[in-house]
Amino acid sequence: MGKSLVLAEKPSVARDIARVLGCTKKGNGFLEGPQYIVTWALGHLVTHADPEQYDQKFKEWKMEDLPILPNPFKLVPIRQTTKQYNAVKAQLMRQDVNQIIVATDAGREGELVARWILEKAKCRKPVKRLWISSVTDKAIKDGFKNLKDGRSYEHLYEAAVARAEADWVVGINATRALTVKYNAQLSTGRVQTPTLAMIAEREQQIKNFKPKTYYGLQAHTNDTKFTWFDRQNNQSQSFQKEKIEQLLKTLDAVTEGVIQDIQTSPKRQSAPALFDLTELQKEAHKRWSWSAKETLSTLQNLYERHKIVTYPRTDSKHLTDDMKSTLKDRIKASAVGDNRAAANLLLRNNSVQPQKGVIDNTKVSDHHAIIPTEEVAILQDLSDKERRLYDLIVKRFLAVFFGPFQYDQTTVTLAVGNEVFKVKGRTIRDEGWKRVYQQDDDDDTDERSLPSYNKGDKIAIRAIAMTQGDTKPPAYFNEGTLLAAMENPAQFMSGESKDLIKTLNETGGIGTVATRADIIEKLFNSFLIEKKGKDLHATSKGRQLLELVPSDLKSPALTAEWEQQLTRIAKGSAKKSDFINDMVNFSKKAVSDIKKSDQKFKHDNVTGKRCPDCGKLLLEVNGKRGKMLVCQDRACGHKKKVSMVTNARCPVCHKKLELRGEGEGRIFVCSCGHREKLSVFEKRKKETGNTKVSKKEVQKYMKKQDDQPQNNAMAEALKKLLGTKDE
Repeated sequence: MGKSLVLAEKPSVARDIARVLGCTKKGNGFLEGPQYIVTWALGHLVTHADPEQYDQKFKEWKMEDLPILPNPFKLVPIRQTTKQYNAVKAQLMRQDVNQIIVATDAGREGELVARWILEKAKCRKPVKRLWISSVTDKAIKDGFKNLKDGRSYEHLYEAAVARAEADWVVGINATRALTVKYNAQLSTGRVQTPTLAMIAEREQQIKNFKPKTYYGLQAHTNDTKFTWFDRQNNQSQSFQKEKIEQLLKTLDAVTEGVIQDIQTSPKRQSAPALFDLTELQKEAHKRWSWSAKETLSTLQNLYERHKIVTYPRTDSKHLTDDMKSTLKDRIKASAVGDNRAAANLLLRNNSVQPQKGVIDNTKVSDHHAIIPTEEVAILQDLSDKERRLYDLIVKRFLAVFFGPFQYDQTTVTLAVGNEVFKVKGRTIRDEGWKRVYQQDDDDDTDERSLPSYNKGDKIAIRAIAMTQGDTKPPAYFNEGTLLAAMENPAQFMSGESKDLIKTLNETGGIGTVATRADIIEKLFNSFLIEKKGKDLHATSKGRQLLELVPSDLKSPALTAEWEQQLTRIAKGSAKKSDFINDMVNFSKKAVSDIKKSDQKFKHDNVTGKRCPDCGKLLLEVNGKRGKMLVCQDRACGHKKKVSMVTNARCPVCHKKLELRGEGEGRIFVCSCGHREKLSVFEKRKKETGNTKVSKKEVQKYMKKQDDQPQNNAMAEALKKLLGTKDE
């Protein structure tokens, strides 16, 4: 009898599947059992060929060769993982294998990982699809009992190929055109460039902002501060200083007010929605300043290694009907650590029905919200980061099984002369879901309990004071708020049609939950953005790039149109060929516009230091974790890290210290002016018994100095564009 070959996306998932299926015999890149053979990719094993693999003349970047438009596209094994590709191919072609089971991540990109391998290997055997949202033993067993026909995912595969081909055509051609035209390493793409444009536009909004001073009044009683409200418009602030000063003068002699009205209204607040990836990344940044990449990496560990949360790369905040029977077991598994009491309370009361709206099949496409699995977490096996993130997911999950938070909101109106002053307070009636968060002080409301008042009470006024403040500009983006803007970029689409804005919101904004973290990283790695504290700023290079690229590439509208077409392709209502034709035409126009441009690019971060490889002056750039010196000649590609931000803290101001220099001359420097040799720092920490000095981090920094990548800059730029990684 023939065997089924199972193709997983990563070795860790393959090992779990193999264990469940009884595949214990180890081979070269596979595990085998009586009925199944399990093999694995390492993410993508196959990718689109580089331009020079179509024609050697493309190895040298020349404007006259653009645009490069492959037809058809060639697939090639990724150089660093060719060995594993060959191992997978050998299993695909075995005579005793009569069926392929695709077990890569259940989504558009996971489909592409597997299908490109099958395509390159020319494997035409029947395909089944394992589509699961967690890698617990139970989920794997259930998934194998309900394998899908591989042909059901043909349109999803077409959409994935269309996205990859479009990104290649636009990215390669626009990047080569910009790089050749301005002799600078300039990369652009349909997602990264609109994201950069949003950061730059926010900076411009802040720069152009002109604050206005507003004024108000407060009546101070013995135990409360009442705020003045204008009877005409019910506003508590006015830009007319003279008006407020006149009111203050009029009320100055008033020593008593009368309670004119007391309004109490019951309020209900449902638990927050379950997490999708973007919402979880935003929350982790808000609480702990984690980068989007950091959160995704930690989440991936919880999913793959510990198997205690469901699939990470989801854009849904809802669950499906068929999950109802699993919810009780998930609550049981959540009864660990600080969440034991809340989980046990739900189980005692048999409260396993979530609040209205959580279960909604229409709002789940590929994957449901991120929730705990039925596996019990062994907290001591988790790192500090893993534990914190798991706790965040568990709390959000348990909260939806509790009732709403209920309170009475009371508004007390105080008449002072002919003016009215108000104060709001609230009395909690039922903690509801908030009891899950009792140890978290995350209630940012400024409402509090009020003294007991009755209508007609006379209240002594101690003082009437004028208040003032200034209108505030919008805040700079940080990684959390940038993720939110990428998810909903409508405010950056002025002048676009309402239908287009609606489309962008419906398709989930620019980028996908799976790619946004990588896009932000790419902007850092290309030195197009930098961090100042937690705030994101476009670099001079980034701002200049926005001046040089075609205007269509800067607008989220382009992504809206593309994502709309990709969604249609995935549903089978649009043709891939039509979409690619549009992309080819767009690329031709982009290259033509860049060729005709008379703009200039100027390096304004040139240092006095010469490149040791080619002799040209080096540029100083701010990377995400420190400063680097890079050669301005794109063909040279020399890079060297000169400093990095560490976790060591300044003894004066407690900010993170920057480590600079080489060898014995290494020194810690702080923005407050503190400077200290590394050797002195380590000695001081040893004497004080503080073991938090990260020697590992210092060694890692030194290794990076000695082991800089020597690849040609063009190849490096292309590698970034295609999203490939060295393994």
